[in-house]
Amino acid sequence: MGNRSSSSKGTSMVKYVESDGEWMELMEQSKEKLVVVDFTASWCGPCRMIAPHFESMSAEYASNAIFVKVDVDAMDKLAQKCGIRAMPTFQFYKNGEKVDEFSGADIATLKEKVSALV
Repeated sequence: MGNRSSSSKGTSMVKYVESDGEWMELMEQSKEKLVVVDFTASWCGPCRMIAPHFESMSAEYASNAIFVKVDVDAMDKLAQKCGIRAMPTFQFYKNGEKVDEFSGADIATLKEKVSALV
């Protein structure tokens, strides 16, 4: 799982899922912490708009949650398996199970759901 930072503000703790094995590892980690998944695409304008907020939240909640991005073009089978139909879609996992989801670049909703679930 790679750590890439595309933000010059603060520290990004966002990890990038690049294989099915990494996804399975995350589901194991969700037994200990909330896993917040951003299903995104490089060509998606709203995805780029919310990205800096997602990255800053990854640092803010680093002790309680794991923030990851999944590129739907690179991981199309995983995106399909997770039922992704729009980008960005955020899914929240605890104990290996999806506990919540929403689509759209709504910063307030993202913050609200993360703070409620951690």
